[in-house]
Amino acid sequence: MRTLLNIIWFVFSGFWLWLAYMLAGIICCVLIITIPWGIASFRMASYAAWPFGRELIDKPSAGIFSFLGNVIWVIVAGWWIALTHIATGILLCITIIGIPLGIANFKLIPVSLMPLGKQIVRKPSRSDLATLEQQARTAPSQTPQSPVQDHRGNVPPTSGF
Repeated sequence: MRTLLNIIWFVFSGFWLWLAYMLAGIICCVLIITIPWGIASFRMASYAAWPFGRELIDKPSAGIFSFLGNVIWVIVAGWWIALTHIATGILLCITIIGIPLGIANFKLIPVSLMPLGKQIVRKPSRSDLATLEQQARTAPSQTPQSPVQDHRGNVPPTSGF
């Protein structure tokens, strides 16, 4: 299902959004001082082209510099990419089939405004979750081994260097 949605997405809006993010990334890389924004834009281009089955999470290491960088991004490029998401989302919502794709477009607006400090990860599929549950049920429960104790319950000292 993810592959089908991604193909439909790519045909109707993913390619154009990918182009917008790539253009922003190239412009940022040409200006040299804005290379971090260019790299973030390239990362977002891959996500905008093929979003189903992946999700964005906050990086734990993101801090004040990511926030300040996002403020600069909004001023320079984020607002027009957000407008691109709004326009394509509205156009996709005109048809019944396009409504899920339009909603996905609207979900990309916050990321288009604040791309720094985000990480793209793969969502586990239902079959992945079912496999993990099956492995958890069939795996023998492992209890941690307690250290060897003498007859009084004391743990003998280990020989170390």
